[in-house]
Amino acid sequence: MDSLGFGVIGCGNMGVSLARGTAPLECASVVCVSDVDEGKGRQLASDSKCDFESDYRKMLAREDVDAVLIATPGFLHEEPAIAAAEANVHIFSEKPMSPTLTGCDRMTRAANEHGVRMGIGLVCRYHPVHRKIRDLATSGKLGTPTAIMVHRLGGGWGGVWTAEWRMAREKSGGNLMEVNAHEIDFMRFVMGNVVQVYAVGGQFVQTKADFPDIALVSLSFANGSVGVLHSSMASTLGGYGGRLDCSEGSITFPSFWGADGGLRYKHHDDDEVVIAASELSTEEDPVTQEIQAFAEAVLSNQDPPVGPADGRAATEIALAAYHSIASGKAVTLPFEES
Repeated sequence: MDSLGFGVIGCGNMGVSLARGTAPLECASVVCVSDVDEGKGRQLASDSKCDFESDYRKMLAREDVDAVLIATPGFLHEEPAIAAAEANVHIFSEKPMSPTLTGCDRMTRAANEHGVRMGIGLVCRYHPVHRKIRDLATSGKLGTPTAIMVHRLGGGWGGVWTAEWRMAREKSGGNLMEVNAHEIDFMRFVMGNVVQVYAVGGQFVQTKADFPDIALVSLSFANGSVGVLHSSMASTLGGYGGRLDCSEGSITFPSFWGADGGLRYKHHDDDEVVIAASELSTEEDPVTQEIQAFAEAVLSNQDPPVGPADGRAATEIALAAYHSIASGKAVTLPFEES
């Protein structure tokens, strides 16, 4: 096999994004899509020039479906992932992997038992500024990373992202999973595993949700470094950036993307270096890159570079943060789900 045939489960915004991301690839193609909303499903099938199947289990039984791209809401990832594993179909699941650790573990166990590969859609690893920061951090040019701060601030859900399920933590995982799974994973990607979480936060503006709309999450990493995530869906003036300090220099990234996107870094003894995001951009979209990396891993019988352990870790850290906010206490990992 030199190309993977993908089925898409869930034809909303993320399903469309994944299907479009697959289109340029030679190592993969979308052969069928599935959604309980026939209008959305048939539209994506038409756009992707592939088949539509309302029942994803029938799609999983097709001989040309080697893997699935699961793009349903987070609380609906577990069932199709397990069904795919049982059908010997490889799995790429959007984040959050599951809003519960039990769900993450069931998905992982099913994949392992049936010998299929699983990847998780934590795409920030493929965005150019995120990747450059990580490369600088691990290169040794600035010494050892000591502290990272990331903020991702917005005003809540609107437009095409409006959905009732996003207001329920049980379904979406709340802002710390539905959005900040990316930032949590990025911070782990740069700094390593998290060993303790302490968080403060509350519900100030988004009263229709049942989870904090502002959270300050302090992370202690296994290597002794520290970090802070500022998460908000209650900010009139949004923003997405941060800084990384190392033992011999620093990196600041006021914005990951957009007109002001880019970073600056400086070693103690050298001149400051400024890199615009446009200088780091590649022809391939980050979504295309993550699907390509997954497909190439499956085709070479290797574990995908972003796997179930990464997806589970993002869920665990978010759950620990929620527990810390509620209890007022730091949480040492591993976190035991109640």
